[in-house]
Amino acid sequence: MKLSGMECTNTINYDLHLSRLLVRQGSNPDPDFVPSPNMVPMLQDQCKILVVGAGGLGCEIIKCLAMTGFRAVHVIDMDTIDLSNLNRQFLFTPDDIGKPKAEAAVRAVMKRIPGLRYVAHYNKIQDFDDDFYLQFNIVICGLDSVYARRWMNSTLLNIAIQRESIIPFLDGGTEAFKGHCRVVIPTKTACIECNMDLYPPQQNFPLCTIANTPRLPEHCVEYAKIVLWPKEEPFGSGVGVDGDNPDHITWLYKTAVDRAKSYNISGVTYRLTQGVTKRIIPAVASTNATIAAACVTECLKIATSSYNYLDNYMMFNNVDGIYTFAFTSERKENCLVCSRCSQELSFSASDKLQVFLDKIGEETGFNLKKPTLTANIAGENRTLYMSNLAQMEEVLRPNLEKTFKELDFVDGQEVIVTDPGMKMPVHFQVHLE
Repeated sequence: MKLSGMECTNTINYDLHLSRLLVRQGSNPDPDFVPSPNMVPMLQDQCKILVVGAGGLGCEIIKCLAMTGFRAVHVIDMDTIDLSNLNRQFLFTPDDIGKPKAEAAVRAVMKRIPGLRYVAHYNKIQDFDDDFYLQFNIVICGLDSVYARRWMNSTLLNIAIQRESIIPFLDGGTEAFKGHCRVVIPTKTACIECNMDLYPPQQNFPLCTIANTPRLPEHCVEYAKIVLWPKEEPFGSGVGVDGDNPDHITWLYKTAVDRAKSYNISGVTYRLTQGVTKRIIPAVASTNATIAAACVTECLKIATSSYNYLDNYMMFNNVDGIYTFAFTSERKENCLVCSRCSQELSFSASDKLQVFLDKIGEETGFNLKKPTLTANIAGENRTLYMSNLAQMEEVLRPNLEKTFKELDFVDGQEVIVTDPGMKMPVHFQVHLE
C-alpha cells in the first residue's frame, strides 16, 4: 500500500483495534450488547452505510468510516470539485477539479485503505426510490442544505411508516467553529422537521436596502446579481448566474466593486462575491473533523449495540475554547412529518387562497417552497394550485385570487399539500371564522 507516493511500512491492523471494543464489555454498554469475536466480521461485511454528501464534512465522514472498519459504504453527491474546495476537502487533489465529488472521494479512500467496497453515486438524492434506501442499515448526512435534510428526513420517516423498516439517521452539520451531531430514529425520536428552528435561516437582504441604501459589501454583490445581471444580460439573453463559472463571478465582482465605490463601502472581494452568490457556508477543517468523528462514533454504537448511543442532539462550539453539550430534543406534537396529524390553520371566509399559500410558504415555519394544493370539495377532488409546473401554474393561478367562500370551502375543509422537498403529503385543516 502506498501513502503519498511512499511505501507504507506499517499496515494498520483494523481488526485488532475493533476487537478491543467489541469482544469485551465496555463501561457504558447497551443492555442488548453481547461481546463476541463475530462482531468484527459483521461490522465489516454485513453492515451497509449510506453517506449523503461528499464535501468538507462528507470527506471526513467517509475517511472515518473506512478507518473504523465499515467496508460497505455508498456515497451520494451531486456536486463537482472546485478549486476552492481543496483547502478543506482533503480527499481531493488539483487533478480532481471538475470531477464528481462522490467518485473522487471513493477513489481516494479505496486507494489508501485495502478491502473497501465503496460505491459512488453522482446523483441527487431524489433520483432514488425507497427500495434503494431500504438496502442500508444506517444513513449519515453531511450536508449544507436544509432542503436536502428535510427530503432525506421525510423519506426515511415514510419508509418507517409505510414499509415498517426503521433506518437510523445521523445528521452532522458545521458552520465555521460551530457544529452539531444528532441521532434520529424514525418514529421514535424527534426528527429533523421537529427542530427546524435550530437551523440558521438563510440570510436575505430587503430589495429596498440593496437598491437604495446599501451599507455592506454583501449588498453590493446582491445588487449586481439581482438587479444589474437581468438588466444588462452580460452573457446573453436568458443566461442565469452560474456560481461555478469564473467568468460570471468575475463580472459580478467588478460590478459590485464599482457600486461599492459609489457608496464608500469597502470589503468587496472575489471570494466574498463567490460566497454570496453560491450561499457558501463558512467552513473550518477542524470543525468538520470533530463532527465527522462524532457521527461515525454514533454509527459504530448503533451498528454494534456496544455502547448507548447519543440521546439525541450534541452541539459543539469552538469559538472561545471548546464547549459541547448534549440534550434530548423532544418530538413536536404537530410536526409536519412525524406527527402524522393535520395542521390546523384559521382564516376568514373572505380570505383569498393566496393567503393560505403565503402562510405555508418559504418564509414561514412550514417552509413549503413549491406546493401543490388539492382538496375534496363537495365530493369532487380538485387541484387548486400547482406551482412546480409552469403550464398548470398559469392555468390555476386565478384560484389564488378567489376567496375560500368562492371556492366552496366549508369549516374544517382539508387541503392536501405536496411539495418536492417533502416525500409525503402534508394535510391541513382550514377553519373558517
